Amino acid sequence: ISLVAVFIPILFMGGIVGRLFREFAVTLSVAIGISLVVSLTTTPMMCSRLLKRHEPGKEGRFSRWSERGFNKLVRGYAHSLGWALRFPLLMLIIFLATVALNFYLYAVIPKGFFPQQDTGLMIGAARADQSTSFQAMRTKLENLMAIVMQDPAVANVTGFTGSGGFGSRNSAQMFVTLKPLKERDPVDVIQARLRTALSKEPGVNLFLNPIQDLRAGGRQSDASQQFTLRGEDLNELRTWATRLEQALRDVPQLTDVNSDQQNRGLQMTLVVDRPTAARLGVSMRAIDTALNLAFGQSQVSTIYQDRNQYRVVMEAAPEYWQSPETLSSIFVLSNTKAQVPLSAIARYEPTLAPLSVSHQGTFAATTISFNLAPGVAMSEASDVIRDTLSRIGAPTNIYASFEGTGRIFQQGLEKQPWLILAALLTVYIVLGILYESLVHPITILSTLPSAGVGALLALLLFKTEFSLIALIGVILLIGIVKKNAILMIDFALHVEREQNKTAREAIYEAALLRFRPIMMTTLAAMLGAIPLAIGSGDGAELRRPLGISIVGGLLVSQLLTLYTTPVIYLYLDSARLWLRKKTGRNAENAGNTGVPQSGIAD
Repeated sequence: ISLVAVFIPILFMGGIVGRLFREFAVTLSVAIGISLVVSLTTTPMMCSRLLKRHEPGKEGRFSRWSERGFNKLVRGYAHSLGWALRFPLLMLIIFLATVALNFYLYAVIPKGFFPQQDTGLMIGAARADQSTSFQAMRTKLENLMAIVMQDPAVANVTGFTGSGGFGSRNSAQMFVTLKPLKERDPVDVIQARLRTALSKEPGVNLFLNPIQDLRAGGRQSDASQQFTLRGEDLNELRTWATRLEQALRDVPQLTDVNSDQQNRGLQMTLVVDRPTAARLGVSMRAIDTALNLAFGQSQVSTIYQDRNQYRVVMEAAPEYWQSPETLSSIFVLSNTKAQVPLSAIARYEPTLAPLSVSHQGTFAATTISFNLAPGVAMSEASDVIRDTLSRIGAPTNIYASFEGTGRIFQQGLEKQPWLILAALLTVYIVLGILYESLVHPITILSTLPSAGVGALLALLLFKTEFSLIALIGVILLIGIVKKNAILMIDFALHVEREQNKTAREAIYEAALLRFRPIMMTTLAAMLGAIPLAIGSGDGAELRRPLGISIVGGLLVSQLLTLYTTPVIYLYLDSARLWLRKKTGRNAENAGNTGVPQSGIAD
């Protein structure tokens, strides 16, 4: 019941994090329920049929060797536990230091959302100069594909124009298939190598990103992370977005910094001399009609035949689309049915115009996309961007926020401490109900700080971010480590009730007798997590933080809780008896232990 209680807060979480955790919580809860039924029914039956009595001296050589080794380990633990119980204050200081170290490590550890995976696939967004035509962009895409294909790690490349980035004429999209992992470098090395090679292609940038199994946020961009600026004044927004983009390009923690702001598209503006046009009898509607017929692909007729029909579309020949000089060859029909050259009543001049204007809600918005440099966590990048925005002095009417994956990361980061706290409170309430005590659940939960320290230290040692996957490992540790304390405390309470022993004698005996199952369960869980921690192959980066956090947490908690848990048990038991004495209650008639004397002094 207490194991399932760990997952109760997760079941009520919202958002994408809640949906991801909910499947995890339901799966484990059902698995724990099935194991409960099996352990109470099938396991006793199997023990009665399969376990045999072994006479002393008839065991195998390996069995005798392992048993002698384990007995030596138990004797060493008994000696060291006796020493720890003689110096309880030292063990209490170690426990309090462990609790404080949890808060410090959580504050300094790099935090991320999902680990970046190497799935063997990459997606690229190409962006050329805003004055680039569709035909010119196609040529540039072919050059980019040729450069990418020359890399020894690339197996296949596919690309198309007109739909990359934000669907404009100066953009393209590329899909890259890499060779098997054993035949190539890691994806971050390939990404850096291609970034250098692609920089030699003039007039176009290609931003390559590895495709992930799990990705949050549906906003399309040229990089994996997005930071959006919003404002009421479009011109002011463009000014500060450009300044922030230029400032972020100089930040070493970020790479592939780019913006979806495209306000420098080249266009030809036709300036009509309205007095001259009126004098010649040419209306604005006639000018619009002439331009539409030349460049708008207007349907002017339909040819009907016996078995089919054909629509007639009028337009200028494609060779006349490439130069504004074509405007000099266009004639406009006047009111008197005379053909007037367009050049006689208008002139053209080059001007700049936005290719697109993005919005978020009711505000104009500009999204700055970026990738993280190798070894940089999302939490570090978030702090750098906020500091840069303050350093350039952006006004208060420019609103800034992370979007896509970054936004969900910020929301998840705010919920992480509360999620862990809610799980601890739920477990405390359930254990309090089961033991009918307010003290013993605290003793059991005292094993968790050492597990948290172990998990965080292991992640720091292997230079791994504290991601959402690592948080799943911490939630699992709450259940695994707590169960070891339950094995010890439950037996100690039984000895106190049935054999009328002191708390010190009871916890000492419980620690020694429960040493074997505690070691067995811990080693089984640790060995089960090692393949996750050291696994390789496509996408293994997603599972690695889970294994690292579990192995590190179990290793450190096993070393510390075997000594701190008995000491905490004695201190809290002494505090319970002292409190009852102060409140005038009889220790022998109150409580659930039925022991007249207890505490460290015994």
